[in-house]
Amino acid sequence: MSCLCGINACVRAHLFSVSQPPVLTQPFEVMTSYTAFYRDDIILPCEASGNPPPTFRWVKDGRTFGSERTGSGTLEVSEDEALELYQGTFRSTDLPTYLPQPVLLKQQKLRREAYVGESMVLTCNPPPSSAPPQIHWMDKKLVHIRQSDRVMVGLNGNLYFANLLKSDSREDYFCNSHYIEARTILPDTAIALTVLPSNDVAHGKPAQIFHPSSSHSSVLALRGQSLTLECIPKGLPTPKVEWKKKDGKLDETGGHPENHNRWLYFDSVDQRDDGEYECRASNVHGSSVHSFTVTVEAAPYWVKELQNLRYAPGETVRLDCLAEGIPTPNITWSINGQPLSAVDEDTRRRVSGGVLRLTDVLLSDTAVYQCEATNDHGSILLNAYLHVVELPPQILSSDGVVYRITEGGTIKMSCETFGSPRPHDWAPLLSDPRVSLLTNGTLELSDVGPGDSGMYTCLIKNTNISINAHLEVFNKTRIVTGPQNVRALRGGKALLDCYFRKDPRLPRYQIIWRKDGQKLQESSPDDKYTIFANGTLKVTDVQSKDNAAYSCEVITELDQVTAIGSITVVDPPLDVTLSDVKDDTLTLSWIPGRSHNSPITEFIVEAKEEQHSRRHDGDTWRWEALKRVPADFNHLQLSLHPFCTYAFRVVAVNQLGPSEPSQPTPLHSTPPAVPHNNPTGVRSESSDSGTLAITWDEMPRRSHNGQDFQYKVLWRKAGGKTERWNHGYAKSPPFSVNNTGTYVPFEIKVQAVNALGEGPAPEAEIGHSGEDVPEEFPSDVAVRVMNRTVRVRWNEAQNVRGLLLGYKVLLSLHEDDGILERAKEDDKVVEVKGRKTTAEVTGLQLFSRYTVSVTAFNSKGESPASPAVHFSTPEGVPGPPASLLFESPTENSMLLYWTPPLQTNGILLGYMVQYQQEVKSRDSPVRMEIIGDPSVTHLMLDSLDPRSYYTFQVIARTAAGDGQPITRRNATLFDGVPPTNITVMPDKTSFNLSWVPGERERNHGFHIDFLKKSAGGQWEESEIVNTSQGFYSLTGLQPGTEYHLVVMHGNSTQWESARPSEVSGGFATQGWLIGLISAIVLLILILIILCLVKRRKGGKYAVKDKEDKEVDSEARPMKDETFGEYRSLESDTDEKRSESQPSLCGDSKLGSDDSLAEYGDSVDIQFNEDGSFIGQYSGRAPAPAGHESSGPASPDNTAPPPPIAPSMSSILNQPS
Repeated sequence: MSCLCGINACVRAHLFSVSQPPVLTQPFEVMTSYTAFYRDDIILPCEASGNPPPTFRWVKDGRTFGSERTGSGTLEVSEDEALELYQGTFRSTDLPTYLPQPVLLKQQKLRREAYVGESMVLTCNPPPSSAPPQIHWMDKKLVHIRQSDRVMVGLNGNLYFANLLKSDSREDYFCNSHYIEARTILPDTAIALTVLPSNDVAHGKPAQIFHPSSSHSSVLALRGQSLTLECIPKGLPTPKVEWKKKDGKLDETGGHPENHNRWLYFDSVDQRDDGEYECRASNVHGSSVHSFTVTVEAAPYWVKELQNLRYAPGETVRLDCLAEGIPTPNITWSINGQPLSAVDEDTRRRVSGGVLRLTDVLLSDTAVYQCEATNDHGSILLNAYLHVVELPPQILSSDGVVYRITEGGTIKMSCETFGSPRPHDWAPLLSDPRVSLLTNGTLELSDVGPGDSGMYTCLIKNTNISINAHLEVFNKTRIVTGPQNVRALRGGKALLDCYFRKDPRLPRYQIIWRKDGQKLQESSPDDKYTIFANGTLKVTDVQSKDNAAYSCEVITELDQVTAIGSITVVDPPLDVTLSDVKDDTLTLSWIPGRSHNSPITEFIVEAKEEQHSRRHDGDTWRWEALKRVPADFNHLQLSLHPFCTYAFRVVAVNQLGPSEPSQPTPLHSTPPAVPHNNPTGVRSESSDSGTLAITWDEMPRRSHNGQDFQYKVLWRKAGGKTERWNHGYAKSPPFSVNNTGTYVPFEIKVQAVNALGEGPAPEAEIGHSGEDVPEEFPSDVAVRVMNRTVRVRWNEAQNVRGLLLGYKVLLSLHEDDGILERAKEDDKVVEVKGRKTTAEVTGLQLFSRYTVSVTAFNSKGESPASPAVHFSTPEGVPGPPASLLFESPTENSMLLYWTPPLQTNGILLGYMVQYQQEVKSRDSPVRMEIIGDPSVTHLMLDSLDPRSYYTFQVIARTAAGDGQPITRRNATLFDGVPPTNITVMPDKTSFNLSWVPGERERNHGFHIDFLKKSAGGQWEESEIVNTSQGFYSLTGLQPGTEYHLVVMHGNSTQWESARPSEVSGGFATQGWLIGLISAIVLLILILIILCLVKRRKGGKYAVKDKEDKEVDSEARPMKDETFGEYRSLESDTDEKRSESQPSLCGDSKLGSDDSLAEYGDSVDIQFNEDGSFIGQYSGRAPAPAGHESSGPASPDNTAPPPPIAPSMSSILNQPS
């Protein structure tokens, strides 16, 4: 086949030559029942496409029906054919069913009688038909019988009366059956209903369920179909019906009440509608319930459908046909219309439920594959054409297409291909769960984000054919502040916001405002609508016609967002008037304003009282809500306080909020009267001894009821009913009575009085005069000691002279000298509330002497303390030793020394030392040393393995037992040797030597021997250098001269320089440097002065600070005074420091006092409590005098800083 019209045209021409399977384009609906009364009722559409053109055949009741057709498969009835011929089943689908015309048999007129208030049902019996008719109850004039919650037609067509009225009597109740398919209406026999009067109407009848008649119904519903639950009640008065879901919430289902709540209707049933439902009919005389059990099942429906597929020979085909239903459907397969069981077996074909797998496909496997799912409720069928063909690959989609989308959207990038096998490949992208590859090669990317921007490539494997697509992701347009629900006053203005954000790369946008869906046209600034640059809409002269929903739409090139608000105009009530005015009552009336399509729900009556609530800040009086009135009332009777001046106004409220208030009424004043009540909260608040202070809650001014208002205060001693009442007057509380004695009970009462008289007689209360400090302490204090707890008992205090608030238990610890110090931290004070006379004090120190005393207290203070009771706590186990330090004289020995426990809790008897070697098997024995002398706080351990770490524990002991241990982990130190790897850096008159000290090695002193490589040169020896220094400067050398350096260890050479080292040549003798050196010397002098000033101010170096923090205050004297016998001989030779050459700041070596060279002893190494070496900075002894290193004298001779040696704590804490 030749092609001269380009690639695409050629490919499309090739496509037309490829065979295409038949595809139904207009099939009849599956599982549809047709009822035919006439020939033209039967038109069964069946159209299909394919290459070559398909042929059609029909199957009726399992047999071929009619001849094979071409062009169109639609089945119609010819005029010469009998309609009965088409009755039957076509391809497992119930299709035309012929029934003769329904015929109504003649019946006599029915007559029914009943009494007023009784229930009644008029039955309807339409002729049988496969298509149920629609029922209409009418009179002889074909006027529908009016339905209500009292009268309604049930689902079965019967007419139900919940209770009868006299007006229900009539001679012409007709049940008309409307057969839609037959286009016929048949009336049933007329029913005459006579309603007789009754005397029982006044008594009423309780609510009952009229239909269904049983108490429970079970309903089977199919998914996707509609469902109606019916509950028709009877009773007088007419019952109300309520629905609920017994095992859930009704609003979470698809059901909603209809037909006066008599029906619960489900438009499309799904699984959430399964469950228990209940309808309850009720009236004032009783209630009745009916329950429904709804079981939801489902006819088969597709979860994953078959697709037409094209494969190349040798590929593996998987056909997925997944269906669900209740009960679970059975899936069967057919090939070219023949069941799989009737087709020859093929080992390449495997079926597993809804999956058919065909391996190593051949050209002969090209066929139409059918999948059918069947259960009790029906069946569904799918066809898929499997085309096995070999075609050359091509990409039909255009190259370089730019796709634009906003974030969060879904984009489809086309890569339409032609060929078999399918050539498209987006493989690197398919690992992203957001990416889907459609069967036509389109790449679908969902939830697009900014990171997805870029170029995408679709390619054909094993070829150089590909296309590129460019994706640009833009920020989503968002409305930040949308229009609100605005309430506006008539004639005012309303502002609706529309603030939004968009991608700056989308310059073109449009803002459209709509009112109730209709686009608003912006007018001039003085007219109705104005849209500002920021999107805000202004509506002026708001009237009732402006009540509406307003939407703001922001439209860009790629997206569109909408926000909705509204404007509501609520008119305030009108013409608020006063009527029926009496001394303390009146009636308030008003005319409701218009609600503007938002019904008024209530009115709020507000009032302000101006005579007694005048504000002192010059502001107006405050309006207060007085009462809320239902919307169907427009008046309210009010009770008012005497001697007040009122104004009233009314506010209307709907679901959107309150309106503006009405105009206030004129001021109305009420006449004075005697007080209606007395003050509340009468009580005594006496603070001074011998004084009774009476107080109360002041009455509001509006309760004074007249002028000259004051309080009459009455009092007398309690218990004396014959005592005369004393009284006095006060304008406000409190009221004081003197010379009453200490804490004496009184009867007190307060009465309101004004110019017209006294209020009602008040009730008496009990009050007390003022308290004083308790005079007597609690007696008979006794203690019971239980380990660290003491229980204290005492007798109740007498002569408290007030209300007893409680007791205080004072516990003091005795020092060794016997002096009781109340201010010590160890003292305890336990407060006991109320009249309780026991207390427990915990947390006492063991093996200690205490005293305890008790005081009573009231609001005035404490009584004297009771006589002290002495007791002692028993002896207990001691605490852990306060510290544990280490020294390692040799590789096989460790010296432990510790300090006694801070809390001995008894008499120390000695110590127990335990130590255990750490091995991988963790089963090494624990060795133990017992020390019977408590004054001995050190121990030397020998024969230790230098290759292992040990765990050490020291435990103090008393007669009560062993205390808690202090535990540390450590290891011995190896014998030190001189370094074997030294780095040499030459300077003008010196060599700077550096090395890394060995791990877990004791300090070792050595000499550096050096020989000048010139005539007459002799070996010289440096001062003693410590291995822990890590750095040394060999000074005093001649510039430009070679030297040979050697480090000896005994009689052997430990290290020597690989080649002669040469000191840098000097140029200080050059004349041109004299001026420069002078300037440098001057700068050095200035720096020295600055250093001296800094040191005078107390500045410290960081290392010095660390030394101050880490060195244990007890470590040095213990080392120097107690354990001197364990010091090595090497440290005895290192007693003095060299003082020959100052550093830059005058008194430091190699830059500062904190140089590592200053701390260089060999074995005098100590540990902190955590096991780290104290000697990390401070435990080294100085080198002997006369062999010090010469520090640099000027910046020209500056030595590099020494390398930082690893700390001893980091070395020892490393695992062996």
